[in-house]
Formats: sequence, C-alpha cells, structure tokens
Amino acid sequence: MKITLLLSAFATLALVSCSTVSVETDRDAGADFSKYQSYHLASAASGETLSPSSENALRSSLRAGLGARGLQETSHKKADLSVVRHVFSKDKISVQQYNDWGYGYGAGWPYRYGRYGMWAGAPMTYTDIREYTEGVLVLDFVDNRTNKLVFRGTGRGTVGSPESNAQKIQEAVARITSQFPGSAAP
Repeated sequence: MKITLLLSAFATLALVSCSTVSVETDRDAGADFSKYQSYHLASAASGETLSPSSENALRSSLRAGLGARGLQETSHKKADLSVVRHVFSKDKISVQQYNDWGYGYGAGWPYRYGRYGMWAGAPMTYTDIREYTEGVLVLDFVDNRTNKLVFRGTGRGTVGSPESNAQKIQEAVARITSQFPGSAAP
C-alpha cells in the first residue's frame, strides 16, 4: 500500500513538473519596448503552413499574451511591430542507455525482493532508441519603422497529433509572450 501511494505521488509530481515544450528568448538590449503598442501577425515566412487548429492556437495565444503586455493586434500599416513566424520540423533520434540488475526492478530496489533473490554479478545494460520529430516555432518581432529585429522567441517540442500540436503551440506562445520586455497592461 505504501509503495503504491509513493509511486502514484511520484508519478503525479513528475507529470506536473515537466513541460511539453522548451522556450528560449532573446532581445535587442538597445530597443525601447515602451513605444510598442500594436502588432500585426505577418504572413508565414517562406510559405510555411500550420494546420488550421495550430494556426488558431497561434493567433489566439498571441492575442492573449501580447494583450496582457499592452499590445493590440491591428493592420500591418498601423502596427508598431510585425510578428513573423517560422516553422521547422526535424527528424531526431534519442539514444539512452541504462543499467538494470534484472527483473525490471532497477537500482533503487533492494538486493533481494520477495522470495526471489537477484543473482550476483554485473548489471545488464539496456539501450533505448526512440525516433521522433521535433517541431520548432520561431517568432520574430520586427520594428516596422526601422525594419530591425527586436525580440525573438523560440519554442521546441515533439510533434504529435493536431490537437497536441495546437496545445504545445499555445504553451510556447504563452511562455514567449510572457517574456516580452516591458510591463504588463494595467
């Protein structure tokens, strides 16, 4: 009973503490972000497309995130910033090795478990090979007056179903816009 409770608590903690995307941002230290009041979502760079659900997730997350920072969406001609998105995907391979003393109990279990003791000797080495596709969303914030890049946010995550991709885009955009310089809207 205690082991079951401990394992379920650990699993819950692991699920809550991990994020589905990683995010990095960078900014032009010389830019005056207080002058930016509006933005426009520019057409995708080099003909890149998102699924309809991912496109909706991107747009609604930008509206919410940048709205909270005091920026409103407007037409291209009136916008202080153009937000240019870039979407990439790349096939990747993850190779992980680990040791196990057998029977799948791992190094954290006692030497003897139940009525079956483990044999003396070296642990077995296992190799786990996983193929996956990594998706990358880059949001470039370009000053429309100077045509200069002032802020960039990059989100990375594993590509999955259209629904999970849309959720990952929402998470990435929310985390990127939360790091946009300047104060939040009053």
